Amino acid sequence: MSMNFHSARALTARGLKAALFAAVTVGAVALSGANASAEPKDIKWGTGPVGSSGHKALVVLADLLNKELKDDVRISVLPYPGAVGTVKSFATGDLDGYYGSDVALNELATDTERFKGFKEKIKVQPVQSLWTYTLDVGVGIKASDAATIKSWGDLAGKDVYTGPLAFDTRKQLENALKALGVKHIYKAVDLKTAGSQLASDRIKAIIIYAAGGETPTPWLAEASLAVDWVGLNPSAAEVAKLKAAKFSVMDVPSTNFHKKDTSGKKITLVATYWGFDLGLSVPEDLMYKILKIVETNADTLAKLDPSFKQIAGGKMAAFQKAALESTSDMVPIHPGLAKFLKEKKMWDASWDSHIAKAKM
Repeated sequence: MSMNFHSARALTARGLKAALFAAVTVGAVALSGANASAEPKDIKWGTGPVGSSGHKALVVLADLLNKELKDDVRISVLPYPGAVGTVKSFATGDLDGYYGSDVALNELATDTERFKGFKEKIKVQPVQSLWTYTLDVGVGIKASDAATIKSWGDLAGKDVYTGPLAFDTRKQLENALKALGVKHIYKAVDLKTAGSQLASDRIKAIIIYAAGGETPTPWLAEASLAVDWVGLNPSAAEVAKLKAAKFSVMDVPSTNFHKKDTSGKKITLVATYWGFDLGLSVPEDLMYKILKIVETNADTLAKLDPSFKQIAGGKMAAFQKAALESTSDMVPIHPGLAKFLKEKKMWDASWDSHIAKAKM
């Protein structure tokens, strides 16, 4: 009896130890899982090349979000030769965020131009989640050529640098020139030498553009040191033709490009919408939180990079709505953006069917 009692007690002790070990093990695994889930989400976000408007803007935006959401996200900014490459890399699953324009999204939606035949390669559906500014494009010529080159039509047959092949700004200017029937000769040069190439007459015109029509792309400042250039405007008839073709056309003061210009002249530009977009791997509540942070800090963003002026001053929601009015049917809309706009009473019910849904 005594031996049986001691054996039973030993077995009970061993059982208790095993139970305690199992409990500790389960607890450790659970704690490990909790720690793992608490790790910030790594986001690889593509943008334009160093020296471009997109790269400068995303660096500023990512720095803000990394600070405000340090427990939620950890953003890496990855420069690409052009924004179109970021859309494609996002769609094939290589990026978590991309730098998108209405030009690129329209081509993606219609399976045309640079996205012709691309649909079969899509693994991750691009969505719209944050519109930040317009990049408004125009044409610059050497000041000494202003007497002989007086409208966009005068560029027919001439060597023109409309920007790097991968740039959507180049594509938008090419679209506008095509709408006018201007058959120029595209001449590829390096961004860093665009000004000197214009000065030497190797090219007769260059693309110019500014965020919100006000903040020139950084590379243009370097070009302006190499050549005395002026804006080349389309004629009144050409402007009418562009508007008839649904291009958004605006006139901005030449001082937006040349601060010391006292001529009082205007430069005509054609608009494109641009944004930094995240996919459904960022859930609705987190995307909504990101949008609220951007809205709250929009004035600070605009001070760090004037490109963000169009969403500053309480205009964040209105700018999203304005963009969606022309892009809502191109690619789906992130549910986080929909939630944000509904809260602001700026959601259009006709967009309900365009809200992105995660695959089950």
